[in-house]
Amino acid sequence: MMSGEIWTIGRILKWTEQYFGRKGIESPRLDAEVLLSHVLGKQRIYLYVHFEEPLEKGELAAYKELIQKRVQRIPVAYLVGHREFMGLRFRVSPATLVPRPDTEILVQAALERLKKLTGGTAHLRFADIGTGTGAICLSLLHFLPGTEASAVDISSGAIALAEENAEALGLSGRVAFLEGDLLEPVRGQRFHAILSNPPYIPDGDILRLPPEVKENEPRAALAGGEDGMDFYRRLCEEAPELLEKGGFMAFEVGVHQANPVAEMARKHPLIAGTEILKDLAGIERVVIAWRGGSTE
Repeated sequence: MMSGEIWTIGRILKWTEQYFGRKGIESPRLDAEVLLSHVLGKQRIYLYVHFEEPLEKGELAAYKELIQKRVQRIPVAYLVGHREFMGLRFRVSPATLVPRPDTEILVQAALERLKKLTGGTAHLRFADIGTGTGAICLSLLHFLPGTEASAVDISSGAIALAEENAEALGLSGRVAFLEGDLLEPVRGQRFHAILSNPPYIPDGDILRLPPEVKENEPRAALAGGEDGMDFYRRLCEEAPELLEKGGFMAFEVGVHQANPVAEMARKHPLIAGTEILKDLAGIERVVIAWRGGSTE
Protein backbone atom coordinates (compact mmCIF):
# COMPACT_ATOMS: atom_id res chain seq x y z
CA MET A 1 0.00 0.00 0.00
CA MET A 2 1.65 3.20 -1.22
CA SER A 3 1.45 6.29 0.99
CA GLY A 4 0.42 9.55 -0.63
CA GLU A 5 -2.03 7.89 -3.02
CA ILE A 6 -5.76 8.45 -2.99
CA TRP A 7 -7.49 5.41 -1.59
CA THR A 8 -11.24 5.17 -2.01
CA ILE A 9 -13.37 2.74 -0.07
CA GLY A 10 -13.75 0.49 -3.10
CA ARG A 11 -10.07 0.51 -3.95
CA ILE A 12 -8.87 -0.19 -0.39
CA LEU A 13 -11.33 -3.03 0.03
CA LYS A 14 -10.18 -4.70 -3.19
CA TRP A 15 -6.52 -4.30 -2.24
CA THR A 16 -7.11 -5.66 1.28
CA GLU A 17 -9.11 -8.61 0.01
CA GLN A 18 -6.26 -9.61 -2.29
CA TYR A 19 -3.64 -9.05 0.41
CA PHE A 20 -5.54 -11.10 3.00
CA GLY A 21 -6.01 -13.84 0.40
CA ARG A 22 -2.28 -14.05 -0.22
CA LYS A 23 -1.71 -14.28 3.52
CA GLY A 24 -4.11 -17.20 3.89
CA ILE A 25 -6.92 -15.40 5.70
CA GLU A 26 -10.05 -17.57 5.38
CA SER A 27 -12.62 -14.82 4.73
CA PRO A 28 -10.58 -11.99 3.16
CA ARG A 29 -13.43 -9.85 1.83
CA LEU A 30 -15.60 -10.11 4.92
CA ASP A 31 -12.69 -9.32 7.23
CA ALA A 32 -11.71 -6.34 5.10
CA GLU A 33 -15.25 -4.95 5.26
CA VAL A 34 -15.70 -5.51 9.00
CA LEU A 35 -12.42 -3.79 9.82
CA LEU A 36 -13.09 -0.82 7.53
CA SER A 37 -16.63 -0.44 8.88
CA HIS A 38 -15.14 -0.33 12.37
CA VAL A 39 -12.63 2.37 11.41
CA LEU A 40 -15.30 4.50 9.74
CA GLY A 41 -17.89 3.91 12.47
CA LYS A 42 -20.42 2.84 9.82
CA GLN A 43 -22.53 -0.21 8.99
CA ARG A 44 -21.14 -2.48 6.27
CA ILE A 45 -23.91 -1.41 3.88
CA TYR A 46 -22.39 2.07 3.94
CA LEU A 47 -19.32 0.73 2.16
CA TYR A 48 -21.34 -0.51 -0.80
CA VAL A 49 -22.98 2.82 -1.52
CA HIS A 50 -19.85 4.92 -0.98
CA PHE A 51 -17.29 3.01 -3.06
CA GLU A 52 -15.85 6.22 -4.53
CA GLU A 53 -15.48 8.02 -1.19
CA PRO A 54 -11.80 8.68 -0.37
CA LEU A 55 -10.40 7.82 3.03
CA GLU A 56 -8.93 10.54 5.18
CA LYS A 57 -5.31 10.24 6.27
CA GLY A 58 -6.20 9.25 9.83
CA GLU A 59 -8.71 6.65 8.67
CA LEU A 60 -6.18 5.13 6.31
CA ALA A 61 -3.55 4.93 9.05
CA ALA A 62 -5.97 3.30 11.49
CA TYR A 63 -7.09 0.79 8.86
CA LYS A 64 -3.51 -0.05 7.92
CA GLU A 65 -2.75 -0.81 11.57
CA LEU A 66 -5.70 -3.22 11.75
CA ILE A 67 -4.61 -4.91 8.53
CA GLN A 68 -1.17 -5.54 10.00
CA LYS A 69 -2.67 -7.04 13.15
CA ARG A 70 -5.06 -9.23 11.17
CA VAL A 71 -2.27 -10.81 9.13
CA GLN A 72 -0.64 -11.62 12.47
CA ARG A 73 -3.78 -13.76 12.91
CA ILE A 74 -5.37 -11.73 15.67
CA PRO A 75 -9.12 -12.51 15.40
CA VAL A 76 -11.28 -9.80 13.87
CA ALA A 77 -13.56 -9.82 16.92
CA TYR A 78 -10.63 -8.92 19.18
CA LEU A 79 -9.59 -6.13 16.83
CA VAL A 80 -13.01 -4.49 16.76
CA GLY A 81 -13.83 -5.43 20.36
CA HIS A 82 -17.19 -7.08 19.83
CA ARG A 83 -19.07 -9.94 18.17
CA GLU A 84 -22.70 -10.35 17.13
CA PHE A 85 -24.48 -13.36 18.64
CA MET A 86 -28.21 -14.13 18.54
CA GLY A 87 -28.74 -10.65 17.13
CA LEU A 88 -27.08 -9.04 20.16
CA ARG A 89 -23.70 -7.35 20.47
CA PHE A 90 -21.21 -8.77 22.94
CA ARG A 91 -17.94 -7.21 23.93
CA VAL A 92 -15.05 -9.66 23.57
CA SER A 93 -11.44 -9.76 24.71
CA PRO A 94 -8.56 -12.26 24.82
CA ALA A 95 -9.89 -13.30 28.25
CA THR A 96 -12.65 -15.28 26.52
CA LEU A 97 -13.40 -17.32 23.45
CA VAL A 98 -15.07 -15.47 20.61
CA PRO A 99 -18.75 -16.59 20.47
CA ARG A 100 -19.35 -18.89 17.49
CA PRO A 101 -22.47 -19.32 15.35
CA ASP A 102 -22.54 -23.03 16.28
CA THR A 103 -23.30 -22.07 19.86
CA GLU A 104 -26.53 -20.42 18.72
CA ILE A 105 -27.83 -23.98 18.18
CA LEU A 106 -27.44 -24.59 21.91
CA VAL A 107 -29.17 -21.32 22.77
CA GLN A 108 -32.08 -21.94 20.39
CA ALA A 109 -32.57 -25.44 21.78
CA ALA A 110 -32.56 -24.20 25.37
CA LEU A 111 -34.90 -21.34 24.49
CA GLU A 112 -37.49 -23.65 22.95
CA ARG A 113 -37.39 -26.13 25.83
CA LEU A 114 -37.47 -23.57 28.60
CA LYS A 115 -40.56 -22.01 27.02
CA LYS A 116 -42.30 -25.38 27.14
CA LEU A 117 -41.59 -26.07 30.79
CA THR A 118 -44.88 -25.69 32.72
CA GLY A 119 -46.31 -23.87 29.73
CA GLY A 120 -43.87 -21.00 30.12
CA THR A 121 -45.73 -19.67 33.15
CA ALA A 122 -43.31 -20.69 35.91
CA HIS A 123 -40.46 -18.61 37.24
CA LEU A 124 -37.52 -20.31 35.53
CA ARG A 125 -33.91 -20.42 36.68
CA PHE A 126 -31.00 -21.79 34.72
CA ALA A 127 -27.23 -22.00 35.05
CA ASP A 128 -24.58 -21.29 32.43
CA ILE A 129 -21.35 -23.12 33.27
CA GLY A 130 -18.22 -21.64 31.68
CA THR A 131 -20.00 -18.47 30.69
CA GLY A 132 -17.13 -16.64 28.96
CA THR A 133 -18.59 -13.47 27.45
CA GLY A 134 -22.00 -14.36 28.89
CA ALA A 135 -23.37 -14.89 25.37
CA ILE A 136 -25.39 -17.99 26.24
CA CYS A 137 -27.04 -16.84 29.46
CA LEU A 138 -27.55 -13.23 28.42
CA SER A 139 -29.14 -14.21 25.11
CA LEU A 140 -31.59 -16.46 26.94
CA LEU A 141 -32.39 -13.80 29.52
CA HIS A 142 -33.02 -11.32 26.69
CA PHE A 143 -35.48 -13.62 24.94
CA LEU A 144 -37.08 -15.04 28.10
CA PRO A 145 -38.35 -12.17 30.26
CA GLY A 146 -38.84 -13.17 33.88
CA THR A 147 -36.15 -15.83 33.92
CA GLU A 148 -33.05 -15.62 36.10
CA ALA A 149 -29.61 -17.16 35.74
CA SER A 150 -26.43 -18.06 37.56
CA ALA A 151 -23.34 -17.85 35.36
CA VAL A 152 -20.06 -19.47 36.38
CA ASP A 153 -16.54 -19.14 35.05
CA ILE A 154 -13.16 -19.99 36.53
CA SER A 155 -11.61 -16.90 34.90
CA SER A 156 -11.92 -13.59 36.72
CA GLY A 157 -11.30 -11.82 33.41
CA ALA A 158 -14.21 -13.64 31.82
CA ILE A 159 -16.50 -12.81 34.74
CA ALA A 160 -15.60 -9.13 34.51
CA LEU A 161 -16.31 -9.09 30.78
CA ALA A 162 -19.62 -10.94 31.17
CA GLU A 163 -20.68 -8.44 33.81
CA GLU A 164 -19.96 -5.59 31.37
CA ASN A 165 -22.07 -7.30 28.71
CA ALA A 166 -24.93 -7.82 31.17
CA GLU A 167 -24.82 -4.14 32.09
CA ALA A 168 -24.80 -3.06 28.44
CA LEU A 169 -27.82 -5.27 27.68
CA GLY A 170 -29.74 -4.13 30.76
CA LEU A 171 -29.75 -7.62 32.28
CA SER A 172 -27.56 -7.23 35.37
CA GLY A 173 -30.47 -7.55 37.79
CA ARG A 174 -31.38 -11.02 36.55
CA VAL A 175 -28.03 -12.81 36.57
CA ALA A 176 -25.54 -13.71 39.30
CA PHE A 177 -21.96 -14.10 38.06
CA LEU A 178 -19.90 -16.52 40.14
CA GLU A 179 -16.19 -17.22 39.88
CA GLY A 180 -15.20 -20.82 40.46
CA ASP A 181 -14.58 -24.30 39.09
CA LEU A 182 -17.45 -25.73 37.05
CA LEU A 183 -20.47 -26.48 39.31
CA GLU A 184 -18.76 -25.75 42.63
CA PRO A 185 -20.19 -22.18 43.06
CA VAL A 186 -23.80 -23.39 42.59
CA ARG A 187 -23.79 -26.41 44.90
CA GLY A 188 -27.06 -26.74 46.79
CA GLN A 189 -29.06 -24.77 44.20
CA ARG A 190 -31.69 -26.09 41.80
CA PHE A 191 -32.24 -25.11 38.18
CA HIS A 192 -34.69 -25.87 35.41
CA ALA A 193 -31.74 -26.08 33.03
CA ILE A 194 -27.97 -26.34 33.23
CA LEU A 195 -26.18 -25.26 30.06
CA SER A 196 -22.54 -25.41 29.06
CA ASN A 197 -20.21 -24.98 26.12
CA PRO A 198 -17.17 -26.41 27.92
CA PRO A 199 -13.63 -26.87 26.63
CA TYR A 200 -13.80 -29.93 24.35
CA ILE A 201 -10.73 -29.92 22.09
CA PRO A 202 -8.46 -32.93 22.77
CA ASP A 203 -5.12 -31.69 24.08
CA GLY A 204 -3.25 -33.22 21.15
CA ASP A 205 -5.40 -31.32 18.63
CA ILE A 206 -4.70 -27.85 20.00
CA LEU A 207 -1.62 -27.36 17.83
CA ARG A 208 -3.66 -28.15 14.71
CA LEU A 209 -6.16 -25.36 15.34
CA PRO A 210 -6.05 -22.21 13.14
CA PRO A 211 -3.47 -19.63 14.29
CA GLU A 212 -6.27 -17.20 15.20
CA VAL A 213 -7.48 -19.70 17.80
CA LYS A 214 -4.41 -21.43 19.17
CA GLU A 215 -2.28 -18.29 19.40
CA ASN A 216 -4.86 -15.84 20.70
CA GLU A 217 -7.85 -17.44 22.41
CA PRO A 218 -7.43 -18.75 25.97
CA ARG A 219 -6.18 -22.34 26.01
CA ALA A 220 -8.07 -23.05 29.24
CA ALA A 221 -11.33 -22.43 27.36
CA LEU A 222 -10.33 -24.86 24.58
CA ALA A 223 -8.50 -27.86 26.00
CA GLY A 224 -10.76 -30.66 27.25
CA GLY A 225 -8.15 -33.19 28.31
CA GLU A 226 -6.56 -36.09 26.48
CA ASP A 227 -9.77 -37.09 24.69
CA GLY A 228 -11.59 -33.76 25.01
CA MET A 229 -14.18 -35.27 27.35
CA ASP A 230 -12.93 -34.28 30.82
CA PHE A 231 -15.54 -31.59 31.47
CA TYR A 232 -18.42 -33.67 30.11
CA ARG A 233 -17.58 -36.45 32.56
CA ARG A 234 -17.80 -34.06 35.47
CA LEU A 235 -20.95 -32.35 34.21
CA CYS A 236 -22.78 -35.61 33.51
CA GLU A 237 -21.87 -36.93 36.95
CA GLU A 238 -22.65 -33.80 38.96
CA ALA A 239 -25.24 -31.68 37.11
CA PRO A 240 -28.33 -33.97 37.32
CA GLU A 241 -28.44 -33.56 41.11
CA LEU A 242 -28.88 -29.80 40.63
CA LEU A 243 -31.79 -30.07 38.19
CA GLU A 244 -35.43 -29.63 39.09
CA LYS A 245 -37.58 -32.65 38.21
CA GLY A 246 -38.38 -32.44 34.52
CA GLY A 247 -35.47 -30.09 33.92
CA PHE A 248 -32.65 -30.64 31.48
CA MET A 249 -28.96 -30.13 30.88
CA ALA A 250 -27.74 -29.13 27.43
CA PHE A 251 -24.14 -29.10 26.18
CA GLU A 252 -22.42 -28.06 23.00
CA VAL A 253 -20.13 -30.84 21.80
CA GLY A 254 -17.36 -31.30 19.25
CA VAL A 255 -17.30 -33.56 16.19
CA HIS A 256 -17.92 -37.24 17.08
CA GLN A 257 -18.56 -36.41 20.75
CA ALA A 258 -22.36 -36.37 20.81
CA ASN A 259 -23.01 -40.08 21.25
CA PRO A 260 -20.33 -40.61 23.93
CA VAL A 261 -21.62 -37.60 25.89
CA ALA A 262 -25.24 -38.78 25.59
CA GLU A 263 -24.15 -42.21 26.84
CA MET A 264 -22.38 -40.62 29.82
CA ALA A 265 -25.56 -38.72 30.68
CA ARG A 266 -27.78 -41.81 30.42
CA LYS A 267 -25.63 -43.62 32.97
CA HIS A 268 -26.80 -41.25 35.70
CA PRO A 269 -29.83 -42.70 37.50
CA LEU A 270 -31.69 -39.37 37.47
CA ILE A 271 -31.53 -38.97 33.67
CA ALA A 272 -34.63 -40.26 31.93
CA GLY A 273 -33.74 -39.55 28.30
CA THR A 274 -31.46 -37.72 25.88
CA GLU A 275 -31.63 -35.85 22.58
CA ILE A 276 -28.95 -35.05 20.01
CA LEU A 277 -29.35 -32.02 17.73
CA LYS A 278 -27.45 -31.25 14.54
CA ASP A 279 -26.12 -27.89 13.36
CA LEU A 280 -26.73 -26.42 9.90
CA ALA A 281 -23.80 -28.42 8.50
CA GLY A 282 -25.36 -31.67 9.70
CA ILE A 283 -22.84 -32.14 12.53
CA GLU A 284 -24.19 -33.43 15.83
CA ARG A 285 -23.64 -30.32 17.92
CA VAL A 286 -25.86 -30.35 21.04
CA VAL A 287 -26.67 -33.02 23.59
CA ILE A 288 -29.72 -32.60 25.83
CA ALA A 289 -30.41 -34.83 28.81
CA TRP A 290 -33.65 -34.71 30.81
CA ARG A 291 -34.11 -35.38 34.50
CA GLY A 292 -37.07 -37.64 35.21
CA GLY A 293 -40.25 -36.39 36.87
CA SER A 294 -42.55 -33.45 36.26
CA THR A 295 -42.09 -29.75 36.95
CA GLU A 296 -45.76 -29.43 37.83
